[in-house]
Amino acid sequence: MRRTLNVIRLQLINRQTFIWVPLIILGSAVVLSVLIYAMIPVDTPKYGGGGQAPLWYFFAIGISAMTLTFPFSQAMSITRRDFFFGTLLTAILGSAFMGVLFLIGGAIEMLTNGYGVNGYVFYLPWLWEAGPLGAFIVYFTLALFLFVVGFTGATIYKSWGPTVLTIVGVGLALILVGLAFLATRLDLWAQVWTGILDAGALGLALWGLVATAVLVGVSFLAFRRAIP
Repeated sequence: MRRTLNVIRLQLINRQTFIWVPLIILGSAVVLSVLIYAMIPVDTPKYGGGGQAPLWYFFAIGISAMTLTFPFSQAMSITRRDFFFGTLLTAILGSAFMGVLFLIGGAIEMLTNGYGVNGYVFYLPWLWEAGPLGAFIVYFTLALFLFVVGFTGATIYKSWGPTVLTIVGVGLALILVGLAFLATRLDLWAQVWTGILDAGALGLALWGLVATAVLVGVSFLAFRRAIP
């Protein structure tokens, strides 16, 4: 555990990566969103997706955690196992931090009637239908999932190079297109959308955690071959 905590300290040496840059992105997204809301001449609630910006940044953090920090960790004689689990724990803590910030933002929006302009960045009804805990799980899952996607892609790149990474990306795209083709040919889109609506944001987030766990397993297997 001590060695794992040392990896967390290593990842957080540059606090800009996990703390300040996400906060700057989040603050900028809120300010820009509120300004846009103020220019819309309607009294009905206004919703936007600007709050997603710092969550997508976690994709870049996942890439940099592997491509930039991993070689440095090997120079410090940190084992691959300790680096992997320490980095994953850092991502979990960072995702939880973002989830708490989004809950605070949602509370502020409810108390201020959407910053006085009836505009909402964090308090999106569909995401909050399961309550604050459900909203936290949604935001936490999205941030962690994007981090793991970036980390897994970088791990594949470090293990087998850009050709294999490209093949994997194209293969995933073909699978998605194939599923869409089947849904269209079998006229299943109505059932698909009904299933999504029935699951709700919380249900999709829980499935997202399952997908994240699968990606963690893939990245762990690939990580053993990664070249610093």
